[in-house]
Amino acid sequence: MAWEKTMNHSYRWVIVAAGALMTCVALGAMFSLAIFLEPMSLDTGWSRAGISSAMTLNFLVMGVGGFAWGSIYDRLGARPVVLAGAVLLGLALVVASRANSLLIFQLSYGVIVGLAASAFFAPMIALTTAWFDTNRSLAVSLVSAGMGVAPMTISPFARWLISAYDWRTAMFDIGVMAWVLLLPAVLLVRQPPAALAAADGAPAPVTDDPGMSVGQALRSPQFLVLGMTFFACCAAHSGPIFHMVSYAMACGVAPMAAVSIYSVEGLAGLGGRLLYGVLGDRLGVKPVLITGLAIQAAVIAAYLAVGRIEQFYVLAVIFGATYGGVMPLYAVLAREYFGPRIIGTVFGAATMLSSLGMSFGPLAGGMIYDAYASYSWLFIGSALVGLGAAGIAIAFPPQPNRQRLQMA
Repeated sequence: MAWEKTMNHSYRWVIVAAGALMTCVALGAMFSLAIFLEPMSLDTGWSRAGISSAMTLNFLVMGVGGFAWGSIYDRLGARPVVLAGAVLLGLALVVASRANSLLIFQLSYGVIVGLAASAFFAPMIALTTAWFDTNRSLAVSLVSAGMGVAPMTISPFARWLISAYDWRTAMFDIGVMAWVLLLPAVLLVRQPPAALAAADGAPAPVTDDPGMSVGQALRSPQFLVLGMTFFACCAAHSGPIFHMVSYAMACGVAPMAAVSIYSVEGLAGLGGRLLYGVLGDRLGVKPVLITGLAIQAAVIAAYLAVGRIEQFYVLAVIFGATYGGVMPLYAVLAREYFGPRIIGTVFGAATMLSSLGMSFGPLAGGMIYDAYASYSWLFIGSALVGLGAAGIAIAFPPQPNRQRLQMA
């Protein structure tokens, strides 16, 4: 019995490793579109706006897909969901690499890749929360760290393939690579022992799950606060992230140096996920989240006062660590408020709201710059939205140890 417990305790880190690999490959493949943009446009004659619209479709489909996959996870478990995602991801990339029309490319890369990518994030995060009673924030942060590793692995690999061959061969090879890496990883995915016992008909352990339906959960004050905070958090940082390179160049920073600011943010995000994960386990998720959101708002505002590359780097470290660090904490809160039974659906719905928030920033920033030839109002508005996110987060009720959730 003790041996079995030790094995289960060790295997939960296998789940974390599998989740990190899946998010790295899936999100890395999706975001590598920026690497393909120029060679695709030159080779096919398709407009850059038309090719880039596939990324807009990715965000929209990911939002809806995360909710749908989360619901399926609650019913069938994680393995069928990530298996479908792995098959679809490789298939979409292979089809996109052979697309002879822009419409076919947008449907395959924009819709199917987005649908496939959403099959990994919310379900694997939900599964990880089910495996961990301790160190839950750290574990979730490590799974989401795969997103931070993606720009440093998949994107350079895509660039090398394009230089060595051409964009079609590169995209085809990445699709095959996705199958090679993800399909074996699917075999490592298991439900935690308690869930398996319940599925086999054994008595389930007593939990604090109040037995809420999905509809009741999505109408509850807890979800409203969770969803609104997640939405406002992403709406606050998406604009500055997307327009950071352009803003730095407008401040007089050289183009290559401006691009490096984005890389510094990504690297800092990896450390931030670990830092905030450890702090969330030790100090509690709610105070760490509120503090992180307040820091995020302050750093966004501070960008208005910088002009030199060294100053940008300092803020990029803090900004990247903060927005990267707070993102996994929402899953931990969802698990603690709603329990394991409907975590996939609830967190999928929250992820959908966050995707909508992410879609606002880039568009708003472009409209503001077109109107005023300046990004100042983007950073002012984003900082205010960030403060709003921190204010909403304060409304989180105490975490329910043995309390029943409020019913709307």
